[in-house]
Amino acid sequence: MPPRIAQRLRALPSYLFREIERRRQAAEAAGRDVIDFGVGDPDRPTPAFILDAMSRALRDPACQGYPPDTGTPGFRSAAAAFFHRRYGLELDPQRELIALIGTKEGLAHLPLALVDPGQTVLVPDPAYPVYRAATVLAGGTPWPMPLRENNQWLPVLDAIPPDVARSAALMFLNYPNNPTGAVASLEFYERVVHFARRFGLVVAQDAAYNELYLTADPPPSLLQVPGARDVAVEFHSLSKTFNMSGWRIGLAVGNAAVIEALARVKSNIDSGVFKAIQEAGRAAYEGYGRPEIEQARSLYRERSEVLCAGLRACGFRVSPAQATFYVWAAVPDGYDDVQVACRLLDEAGIVCIPGSGFGSAGAGYVRFALTVDVDRIRTAITRLSRLSW
Repeated sequence: MPPRIAQRLRALPSYLFREIERRRQAAEAAGRDVIDFGVGDPDRPTPAFILDAMSRALRDPACQGYPPDTGTPGFRSAAAAFFHRRYGLELDPQRELIALIGTKEGLAHLPLALVDPGQTVLVPDPAYPVYRAATVLAGGTPWPMPLRENNQWLPVLDAIPPDVARSAALMFLNYPNNPTGAVASLEFYERVVHFARRFGLVVAQDAAYNELYLTADPPPSLLQVPGARDVAVEFHSLSKTFNMSGWRIGLAVGNAAVIEALARVKSNIDSGVFKAIQEAGRAAYEGYGRPEIEQARSLYRERSEVLCAGLRACGFRVSPAQATFYVWAAVPDGYDDVQVACRLLDEAGIVCIPGSGFGSAGAGYVRFALTVDVDRIRTAITRLSRLSW
């Protein structure tokens, strides 16, 4: 008899990226040349100045024991100094900042700290699948906030029924947005803070792509809104900004009571981030502003321009992203997003992700990650141009 699997796992959908990876591997096993625009994993190496810091730390015996649960003083101080330089925020690195084993881990654990079984969690749709999955695993009830193109991919807060809002413990946001590439303004964040105060809920803003802006204006932090730290925490990642996705380091900042609650969950589950990695993260934040960071932005701008132009020529409707390294494209008329994604893989050896995998409001769109060099993007467009729609 097979072992019994917990009911909470049965309530989870298949993890989207795992399914896409399985399809890609099958195509490559069949000997096909696959151009992979699927998972958003930077294709450029971690900058040398960060590698050098890691190399030094690996040889330091002080870095080889258990780390402090909430992060080393050096990492937290460097991160707090970054927030002061970038956003003008004065954070208490002891109470308002915690190191994470990547922001995905922190986002997944946050509902365990804040949500009781049966409580509502407001989740954007389409969205990074972890928000919904974490809610389900904590016993909460996800309530979708549709994101629509005609509202610049922002949730309509006034459309949330007051009884739903009053029952909610938590709202997830993600700007710059994955998958759409949209950016939120401080004016929108002001409305979010007012909404959270009115209904007594916590806002978790996932800002993993805040430094990957493709326009002249850097995206703001939610915490720049006066009073935001009374109701909100914000998650930041080193994965995309510094090409450190496999290193697994990020942080959460904001409301001290929420940071403490998250720390209590984590202290019972993990033992923190390896101190040598935190030293590398410290070097990354101290080196923010170096040319490597703007070079990465320039690279993604070029890739975005080439891919967007090619997709438009092939019948897709697409506007350039304001930030992130994704292109969110409406599929040609008469097709749905799953059909298009399957056809691109089967007939052109191109991997993209159907928008409905991010939620029902993503139907009719596909997402391309700009983690492919320009020559391969041009090859993909050539293959795509041979298909008739």
